[in-house]
Amino acid sequence: MTVADQLDKVVAKTERLIELCAALQEENDLLKLENQSLGTALTVSKDKIGELEQKLKVIKMAKSFSETNEKTLDIKQKINEFVQEIDKCIVLLKK
Repeated sequence: MTVADQLDKVVAKTERLIELCAALQEENDLLKLENQSLGTALTVSKDKIGELEQKLKVIKMAKSFSETNEKTLDIKQKINEFVQEIDKCIVLLKK
């Protein structure tokens, strides 16, 4: 094998390596874009989760107030019933 043949093989292998390097660089660029896209999607998802958690807190708080108001109304109604019973008893005692 002559030096010229060896040089041709080296040149051919070098060209092949350059082609592979270009293909890998293209794939790397695509993966970087995909990674950036997924990062953005993750950030949006985290923001949405935060918003939903805040809404859930508000709903729980509103429900708690609603239950408290219902309990308060029940207590007031019971007190009124007791007062009416006491008034009836007082009227009976006066007779």
